[in-house]
Amino acid sequence: MTEFVAGQTPRKNWGSTIIKFVLFLGLGLVIIWLSLRGLSPEERKQILNSFQTANYNWVILAIVLGILSHVLRSLRWMLFFEPMGYKPSFKTTFFAVMVGYFANMAFPRLGEVTRCGILAKYEKIPFNKSFGTVITERAIDMFLFLALFVMMIFTQVGTIDRYLDANIYPKVAAKFANPIFNRMFFLIAAIVIAGVAVFVFLSRKKIASSAFFGKVLNLAHGFWEGLKSLSQISKPGLFIFYSVAIWALYYLMLYVCFFCFAETSAISPGAGLSALVLGSIGIMITPGGIGLYPAIVQETLLLYGIAKTTGLALGWIVWTAQTAMILIIGGASLILLSFNKQYNGKSQGHKK
Repeated sequence: MTEFVAGQTPRKNWGSTIIKFVLFLGLGLVIIWLSLRGLSPEERKQILNSFQTANYNWVILAIVLGILSHVLRSLRWMLFFEPMGYKPSFKTTFFAVMVGYFANMAFPRLGEVTRCGILAKYEKIPFNKSFGTVITERAIDMFLFLALFVMMIFTQVGTIDRYLDANIYPKVAAKFANPIFNRMFFLIAAIVIAGVAVFVFLSRKKIASSAFFGKVLNLAHGFWEGLKSLSQISKPGLFIFYSVAIWALYYLMLYVCFFCFAETSAISPGAGLSALVLGSIGIMITPGGIGLYPAIVQETLLLYGIAKTTGLALGWIVWTAQTAMILIIGGASLILLSFNKQYNGKSQGHKK
């Protein structure tokens, strides 16, 4: 699919990757089965009716907003390369971003490697440097996600806190209140830390001379380059705007789908924030959020008085719209890349 620059791409343990993919995909399928198993024939009929009566004009708008978020992500990524002296084209960068999302649908985290490989192939940007920018980008997104999580807790404290009090806090408190659990936890942690420290000390020379350590240093250097490029960005205001706008569009992509149904069209914007934050956790756990994302949206909307069947139908509509957009545009981007004339040294993104 992509050719990577020799010596710059980290070697993938495909066996481990496939096992993880199968496990997480299996988890998603199990969640789908569990979410549908307890439904009565009447509830299944209600879900089917919800799909048939939904206003899909809002879904089309959600897809447009989703595409716009990926456009802004591509423009933001391009800002990283300016201080390094590279100028990748928007077309190639956008294709790389979409193919990356497309690849993540198959194997989690493959997309980060894939999109950097595309820039290495078509724009001659060293893999370790682009990979460093991706790591930096992910760190920024995680910071924004945590900020939204805190915002959700404070703005939805009445609704979310009741759920946490009833379902989460008692279980956590019970574990940490157990003296046996506490002793075992700290004992195991101490043993693991001591074992790792002894192993590293005894094997330090062998580790330092290993090819793996060299690759780690290479990636660390790329990450440092990414951090330096972030501090040297010539348009920091534009970078902040892109970063905030990307998550605002993620929110709107979900929230406008609430208007698909009369039952969800009147709930507060805060419900959309809760569904975005908690649903994002589902996407982090299973490939593309399969099974888990709709279930989390359903459980979240239950807190706001939305019927189980309506919430589940809405969750599946949102997930299907997002997934279809990535599969169609990501697949098309992969095909269109083959027509990219910036291949084989013709790139305009050479270093100054």
